[in-house]
Amino acid sequence: MRWTLPNTLTALRLLAAPGVAVMFLYFSRPLADWFALLLFISAAVTDWFDGYIARTWSLESKLGAMLDPIADKAMVVIALMVIVGYSSMSPWLVLPATFILFREVFVSGLREFLGDTAGTLKVTKLAKWKTTFQMVAIAVLFAQGVFEHYLAVSVEGVSPEQVSAILSREAEDIHGLVWKEQGMLWAGYLGLTLLWMAAALTLITGWDYFVKAWPHLRDDR
Repeated sequence: MRWTLPNTLTALRLLAAPGVAVMFLYFSRPLADWFALLLFISAAVTDWFDGYIARTWSLESKLGAMLDPIADKAMVVIALMVIVGYSSMSPWLVLPATFILFREVFVSGLREFLGDTAGTLKVTKLAKWKTTFQMVAIAVLFAQGVFEHYLAVSVEGVSPEQVSAILSREAEDIHGLVWKEQGMLWAGYLGLTLLWMAAALTLITGWDYFVKAWPHLRDDR
């Protein structure tokens, strides 16, 4: 086993996955949202760097090949769990998150069952795009949480009538409510759009893996 720089980055990304959830245990919002966002983005960036370094410097290893997909799945699953947990349980968020979690469990189960023949389920380019969409979508949704809670802090002590007047541009916006609300709304729309695109790619790649695994699952072989 070689403990190389790419393997170290992958291991750090694996440790960062539960760290995203831990931020919400020890920090109040929106500080927790900021820390989770920065930690998630930093970990996601290492996902590209460790693979690039491994290929460029010929440092690919079995340990890295094993840890890399686990780290990706852990980051996505835990981050989605946190986002859904702090959401209003909107079906627009819960449904794509459910599709993504189901696919990850399903494909992991396929690989475990296939054992030595799991090499038939190699990661495809489309699956890599799926992971990219998932990472970007989750980062944007964390950003939405930042806007949402800065908005909530800004309206403390302000009457609902005055908030409504400010947001409708009928009163002076001395609290910066408009740009905070717009940031929250646009980050929400963009994040959900990207998450649904990621969910679509998730289902497509999951079906592709199932088709490839089917010959090894038939009883008449």
